[in-house]
Amino acid sequence: MILHLALRSDWDVARRTGRYPWSTRGVTVETEGYAHCSFEHQWRGVRERFYSDLADSQLVLLEIDETKLSSSVVVERLGNAPDEFPHVYGEIDVDAVIGEHAVD
Repeated sequence: MILHLALRSDWDVARRTGRYPWSTRGVTVETEGYAHCSFEHQWRGVRERFYSDLADSQLVLLEIDETKLSSSVVVERLGNAPDEFPHVYGEIDVDAVIGEHAVD
């Protein structure tokens, strides 16, 4: 299981359209090349570093079943990341999201 921190508004659109094109906040998979994800012990740090200006109610933590993804997952350290993170090299399939959790 991997996690993806999403804007609630983006995820609401994805559930309606069946497509989640986002890599991270304001950046598409098409632009970045992959979707940023994290493991359980990492997501709070991601929230602090990149989403601290948003209220918890504006975010949702998506739980992803890697076996349901149509794209590959690579665990790697890129750039100046403090740790290795999972990256989905394609869009996150809406059907692969098996849980939605409030951020608090």
